[in-house]
Amino acid sequence: MTAPAPMPLSGVTIVDFTQVYMGPSCTQLLGDYGADIIKIERPGLGDISRNSFPDKDGQDNPIFLAINRNKRSLSIDTRKEEGREVLHQLLVDADVVVSNFRAGVMERMGFGYEELKKINPGIIWASGTGFGTEGPYSHKGGQDVIAQAYSGVMWRRESADSPLSVYPTTLCDYTTGMHLMQGILLALRTRDESGVGQKVEVTMYDSMLHMQMQEACMQLNRGYEVNWGAMPLSGVYATTDGAITMVGGFTPDPLQHISAALELDEDLSLRPEFATLEQQFEHKPVLQGIFRDKIATNTTAYWVERLENEGLLNAPVHTLEQALADEQTTANKMIVEVEHPSVGTVRMLNAPIRLSATPPTIRRSAPRLGEHNVEVLQENGYDEAAIARLQELGVLR
Repeated sequence: MTAPAPMPLSGVTIVDFTQVYMGPSCTQLLGDYGADIIKIERPGLGDISRNSFPDKDGQDNPIFLAINRNKRSLSIDTRKEEGREVLHQLLVDADVVVSNFRAGVMERMGFGYEELKKINPGIIWASGTGFGTEGPYSHKGGQDVIAQAYSGVMWRRESADSPLSVYPTTLCDYTTGMHLMQGILLALRTRDESGVGQKVEVTMYDSMLHMQMQEACMQLNRGYEVNWGAMPLSGVYATTDGAITMVGGFTPDPLQHISAALELDEDLSLRPEFATLEQQFEHKPVLQGIFRDKIATNTTAYWVERLENEGLLNAPVHTLEQALADEQTTANKMIVEVEHPSVGTVRMLNAPIRLSATPPTIRRSAPRLGEHNVEVLQENGYDEAAIARLQELGVLR
């Protein structure tokens, strides 16, 4: 019988200073594919996510558990010199150190790249910040809503009449976390060839700008604002029992197909005021009013079938609860169960990247605060007496 292939990141040790969402989403995915993640946490408080929402399970709440599996928690006081010495000892042999503090914080703690590469030339020093280390906003803290606002993402909405609002999912945090992961993997690949580490930096601001690549190129070169949400043949419409979204594109004459799918009395594509895309934009309120009135007369399932029969892209608008219960979610094996020593069975989302030979594995539930203090220190050469002294000094708690 052929032995299973080793995990892609087996043997890679990551010292993880991250907290909240951007950094932990990055390091959890690295852990899912085999990396040993040592999560550095503040004594007593831990990662901010441990205390984001009041919950019956306290610091081991779903917000924290969702993005911290496959990690070991080292609860250590970095304000004490002895605590910093312990971390320097860990970093001598680490492959990667990751943080998402404000620019300059790691340097002030004594863990900047220039200092660490002196003791470990192969280390990959990865940092995710709000705006970077230079420029007028470099002093600002990174936060999802703030990045939405500064980057133009928040301003872009279906129409100028639509109120400005916060995107309700942590779009910026997740995107930046994935860019941070990509940077780490690229640096690991480079080190495989050179043996030398490097600095990896990503910012929430850059990630949000980069997400708007097409729109930005049009704005820079044509002075034209592309708004995918404002396309005249696309939209979201109420049905008698919910809502449906329709995308009028990717066919030679989508308006003709929409007219047939909606059982309209006429082919709207033959009306002069809707003959071109420019005219459809000009008369969009009238056009979409026709769609809205017709779709409101029947059920979501009815219109899904009608639009599918005409080859038009469409979907019912699901709640998150409905999406999690969807048969496609089950088919994709996107929900997994993880046993936690104090919480019990926890249901959460699986890793989204499919590798046929080396699929993701969940080897550990999210750690309790300081759960692995002794284990991690013993692995790094500390005996019982040394660990006891650190505990007495309040360095380990």
